[in-house]
Amino acid sequence: MASAENIQKVIDYLDTTKTFFLATEDGDQPKVRPFGFKMVADGRIYFGAGTFKDVYRQLRTNPKVEICATDGKGFLRYYGTAVFDDRPELFEQACAEAPYLPKMYNEETGRVLAMFYLADATAEFRSLFAIEESLDMR
Repeated sequence: MASAENIQKVIDYLDTTKTFFLATEDGDQPKVRPFGFKMVADGRIYFGAGTFKDVYRQLRTNPKVEICATDGKGFLRYYGTAVFDDRPELFEQACAEAPYLPKMYNEETGRVLAMFYLADATAEFRSLFAIEESLDMR
């Protein structure tokens, strides 16, 4: 499992950028979309994807994923294999951290938020020309 220090470096960067981009593939077509939600639980960085969305289907078909964010000076590339974790307490924590989530994902809407983290992951803090720091996030 990644060190608390490495997790904090990635979280701090994502907090700074606020929006980051998650890349998947759909057949032979890359797909990239903005994300904003992330949280730390059990020594991992978790993200969420609605089970009704294409991104969820794409991650189930090919769980290799890459996240990219930029602060305008450099960028973060965080990549690994998506592992879904359906423990109810993760959704409860997500709702506590992001109060807008229960309005979107509930029994009334029928929408479910699937929580996932990246296994076998690496976080690269990069300039335009080089990797400035590479963190093992396993």
